Amino acid sequence: MKKRSEFRIRVIYADTDAMGIVYHANYMKWFEIGRAELMREMGLVYSEIEASGYTMPVTKMGCHYLLPAKYDDVLVVEAELTSLRQASVRFDYVIHDEKKERILAEGFTLHPFVNKEGKVVRVPRYIVDKINETIKGDL
Repeated sequence: MKKRSEFRIRVIYADTDAMGIVYHANYMKWFEIGRAELMREMGLVYSEIEASGYTMPVTKMGCHYLLPAKYDDVLVVEAELTSLRQASVRFDYVIHDEKKERILAEGFTLHPFVNKEGKVVRVPRYIVDKINETIKGDL
C-alpha cells in the first residue's frame, strides 16, 4: 500500500533555535501538515472524520534526524500512507532539502481509530473504501 503526497515549506525564524537550526519538535508539525494534506487528497478531511464520531490520535511516533535544517531553507516534506490495519493507519515521512538531494529527517506516526466513547474501533468502512479507491486510481 502506497499513497504519497508532498509539499514545500520555507523555514521561518520562529522554527529555529538560538543556533539558527530548526527546533526538533517542528518536524512533528510538518509531519502533521503532510498527513492532513495527504488525507485531504484522498477525500478524507480530519474535521469530517471527527464529525462522524471518530478521532485518530497519535499513539506512536518516531523521527531520525539526519542533517540540520536552517532558517530560510526550503524543505520538501513527503507523507506516505504505508499501512492500513483493522484499527489503525501508519504514515511515514521524509523531509528533503529543496532539490531533494539530501534527506534531512525520516519519521513515522501510528494512529488508531477511536470512537466517541474513547474505545479503539475498526477503521470505518467509508475510510477504508476511500483509501482503496485512491490507491487503485494511482496504479
